[in-house]
Amino acid sequence: MTCTTAQPTRTPSWTSGPARVSGLWSVASVRWATVALALFMAGLATQLLDAPTWTWWGLYLACYLTGGWEPGWEGLQALRSRTLDVDLLMVVAAVGAASIGQIFDGALLIVIFATSGALEDAATKRTEDSVKGLLDLAPDRAMRLDAAGIEESVNAADLRVGDLVIVRPGERVCADGVVVDGVSDVDQSSVTGESMPVTKSAHDEVFAGTLNGAGALRIRVAKDPSDTVVARIVALVAEASATKAKTQLFIEKVEQRYSAGVVVATLALFAVPLILGADLRSTLLRAMTFMIVASPCAVVLATMPPLLSAIANAGRHGVLVKSAVAMEHLAATTAVAIDKTGTLTTGTPQLTGIAVIEDRCSDDDVLRIAASAEQFSEHPLGRAIVAAARARDLPLAEATDFAALPGRGVRARVARRSIEVLSPRAFHSNPAAASDLERRGATAVLVVVDGAPVGVLGLDDTVRPGCDVVVRAIAAITAGPPVLLTGDTRPAAEHLAAQVGIVDVRADLLPDDKVAAVRRLQADGHRVLLVGDGINDAPAMAAAHSSIAMGRNGADLTLETADAVTVRDELATIPAVLALARRARRVVIANLAIAAAFITGLVVWDLFGRLPLPLGVAGHEGSTIIVALNGLRLLSGGFGRSLPMHPDRDVTD
Repeated sequence: MTCTTAQPTRTPSWTSGPARVSGLWSVASVRWATVALALFMAGLATQLLDAPTWTWWGLYLACYLTGGWEPGWEGLQALRSRTLDVDLLMVVAAVGAASIGQIFDGALLIVIFATSGALEDAATKRTEDSVKGLLDLAPDRAMRLDAAGIEESVNAADLRVGDLVIVRPGERVCADGVVVDGVSDVDQSSVTGESMPVTKSAHDEVFAGTLNGAGALRIRVAKDPSDTVVARIVALVAEASATKAKTQLFIEKVEQRYSAGVVVATLALFAVPLILGADLRSTLLRAMTFMIVASPCAVVLATMPPLLSAIANAGRHGVLVKSAVAMEHLAATTAVAIDKTGTLTTGTPQLTGIAVIEDRCSDDDVLRIAASAEQFSEHPLGRAIVAAARARDLPLAEATDFAALPGRGVRARVARRSIEVLSPRAFHSNPAAASDLERRGATAVLVVVDGAPVGVLGLDDTVRPGCDVVVRAIAAITAGPPVLLTGDTRPAAEHLAAQVGIVDVRADLLPDDKVAAVRRLQADGHRVLLVGDGINDAPAMAAAHSSIAMGRNGADLTLETADAVTVRDELATIPAVLALARRARRVVIANLAIAAAFITGLVVWDLFGRLPLPLGVAGHEGSTIIVALNGLRLLSGGFGRSLPMHPDRDVTD
């Protein structure tokens, strides 16, 4: 034998949770907040330009109405449920400020809370839309076989357990089921995260929403459409998102007690002196002064500017952090769980090894023969083989009689010889070279010339550059290396983990298995950050304390579910943004201490002395300015500081 060839011439409803005030409500919230901000800026401009008092008072009052009616209404609704929240306190404080002539202070409070509420509503609506959009993965129609074997087109939601359906080449699987007849390669990365298409034949399980390859499959439906893996992903994301939404910023965690305390103290400060005979004006002035200096404006600004500055800093370096709450969650991370395919790896198979079986062949001969046969293939492995040959400038021979062999490989005639590029399991024997490549985590492809094997190609989803450095950086921050969570096979997962320095490997995981793994880590006391890119990662992202998605190739649902997105898929940004988040948390703690000191001092002065209103307002605004400027320091400075932003730099902590 010679290796030379001629040179070339429906669905579960999840909308009954907290986001249910419909999209119209969130759109209206954003519009009202925008109008309130515009009115506030116009009022400030006219005030600074020394316009007539009635002009800027009118603009500020309009700001009150547009920005304050919604939080005021929600506060009243909460009050009917015997709950006092900080929104109502802010509206009352704003009205109180206006009643004693400090309308600017009140308008500022209104704008802060209207804007934050609108952003929260908008984010909730976008996440809801993305979860609903996941259902588009599974086709709306299915081709069902009746008792006589006649095909009929039906709604996929009308399928029942036991129905027989046909899935043709290139179509998406319409239901979770078991293959009855046919052989094909199925891309199920959207559900399991496996990097390579999986051969499906009789008795194999398939999932709704996965993409069929070149063969036709006859499938018996095994699950009701409301209980498919895709439907469970929707339900898991909704459930976990609703649970995680209960976590709020520091000020919101203590708002009940603080708000109640301020209201009770204000009422007491107003009522008691009146009972004791004090005059109304001075008593009202003192009570309103107390409410203004005790209002948590400085506390709100103590928290938000550092977190928003950190968000802006991260954004300039390619990481989009979606909210202040998300940045706060990132700062609390104690353990990182990371996906394999598309996250630690590129998500695209590449040639990683060649084993020659026929002595008269070289590595290049084996690759050139395989690439000549595969040059018309649409299979990811075939494209990888052709790309590897072209990268080596190997000339490809003309191929004729090309045929894709579903579940097996391809066949073609090259230089009048029969060439097959096959899965080793499709050949009558499995060469030792193929077994060796598979043990190392690669996908083995057998190259056969006229019925005799001449070599084996090993293909693998290649590791992103610098992964080992990133793993060490994460370990330095969280006091432990990340955990690998993947739907890929254990040999492939362990091979990659050994390359990058990960010890804890959890493989062969479906989406709900990943959720369970995250919850086990959290049950052990960890605040888990999940890093992933696929739809199958979305439920675990929603369940985790925080999450980061790979933005370049990430699925829409994953990008919406995640707390942060790496725009350029640079893994080094993950430890860097964790370090930045921790810096922001330290600034927040310092700011809260400053704000508390000012508020305490002013409140004590007002209670036990005679705090002049102008001095009280000056102290209140002064503390607000100090904490705001302190928070803005995070706009500049290094991103992650000593953590490596490039894989060729070492880790220093």
